Amino acid sequence: MRGLKPLTPAGARRRTEALLLAFTVGITVLGHASAGLALNGALPVNLAAFAASMSLLALVAHLGVRRFAAYADPLVLPLALLLTGLGLVLLHRLDHAYIEQYRGDAYAPGQLVWTVIGVAACLLALALLRDHRRLQRFIYLTMAAALVLLAAPAFSPADTYGAKRWIVVGGLSVQPGEFVKIMIAVFFAGYLVVHRESLALTGRRFLGMRLPPMRQLGPIATVWILSLLVLVFERDLGTSLIFFGVFVVMLYVATERTGWIVCGLVMAAGGAFAVGSAEPHVKARVAAWLDPLSYYRQQRPPGVTSEQAAQALFGFGSGGMSGTGLGLGHPELIKFAGRSDFILTTVGEELGLAGVMAVLLLYALLVQRGLRMALGARDPFGKLLAVGLAAALALQVFVVAGGVTGLIPLTGKALPFLAKGGSSLLANWIMVALLLRISDSAERQREADRRGPAGAAHPAAPAYARPARAVPGR
Repeated sequence: MRGLKPLTPAGARRRTEALLLAFTVGITVLGHASAGLALNGALPVNLAAFAASMSLLALVAHLGVRRFAAYADPLVLPLALLLTGLGLVLLHRLDHAYIEQYRGDAYAPGQLVWTVIGVAACLLALALLRDHRRLQRFIYLTMAAALVLLAAPAFSPADTYGAKRWIVVGGLSVQPGEFVKIMIAVFFAGYLVVHRESLALTGRRFLGMRLPPMRQLGPIATVWILSLLVLVFERDLGTSLIFFGVFVVMLYVATERTGWIVCGLVMAAGGAFAVGSAEPHVKARVAAWLDPLSYYRQQRPPGVTSEQAAQALFGFGSGGMSGTGLGLGHPELIKFAGRSDFILTTVGEELGLAGVMAVLLLYALLVQRGLRMALGARDPFGKLLAVGLAAALALQVFVVAGGVTGLIPLTGKALPFLAKGGSSLLANWIMVALLLRISDSAERQREADRRGPAGAAHPAAPAYARPARAVPGR
């Protein structure tokens, strides 16, 4: 139409984001209404308030990103808000089941409050951190803080099932491991930018692969020992796996040496076998994983094992391909952690395999956007940080989904965005802010180059051109 100016690249991205956010709000409100109809035969009494809350969150988040990161990836915010909204829908549904069966408190209102706090923290981080490369100045301070947070739960009482994951701050229970995964990604990104040349040195050839020389095994050995200490003293299998896995992935991306992957897998397997053979808590989880039905309906001491693994498999089996319908299953049969560790079981039972695959696809898209940001970032630190954050998200989803489906032993971690937990939600929204900042910086620089003399010669250059190597400068 005449008189209308074409959208700028930033404007086009934000328009796409706004449309996807509107779709996100519609999906979550429809899901909440559907669950209410199934549970009570009527629309939920708080449907209007829920719709208004989701709409306001989407609007404020969109305006904040438009103001502080106008060139950011248009899919990241809608994906994060959709997963968070689906989590609120599931928690409302689970609150109904658990309160009716066991009494207790509702968790969905508190999760909504934490959602507001998480989105606010995301926007605050975007406003304060105008250049992600500033974080590179504080990598050792970041790692020191991460070590303190990693060690803190070891001095706290164990939870009901034997693990030490929480600390109490001002009356609030906080899970430090959720913030540690971001801190270690920041530290490893800065560390590998400086030391990747020495770590890329090749050693002897073994089975067709160049293994790293022994003198360069110090960093990976240090991280391996730290992850084992977390497993031994805190019995937190999930954090230990994520901590070590993120480092190995980032090390491989920085050096492009498959030998580091081989070393990482061998060390992880050896450490897991050694600790699993000696640590009763880990040994019990492995035993329940190998034969979950032998522990079903048996009375066992807390911290030894439970029947949740078997109940999760029953839930997935009863859901079939399309599920029983939202609000029509029996998630209350999983008495413990049904709203956190086992929330994916509710998805499998009530939405079926189709629902589980849809949720996993949302996570896969979010990870893919993070990896795409790594390819598009101009600076090595931004590349590695985006890879580290995407790897942390992917590993956490894997250990949770793998645990509840019986692929690996249960780890005690919860699905990002979807499951109950304020500290987890806050940490994940901070991760979203970092991804948005990296993508905004990369696209802003690309647009500046496109407008310059060099960029004018190639107006059709793709927005995300793949660099020659994973980290430039070699």
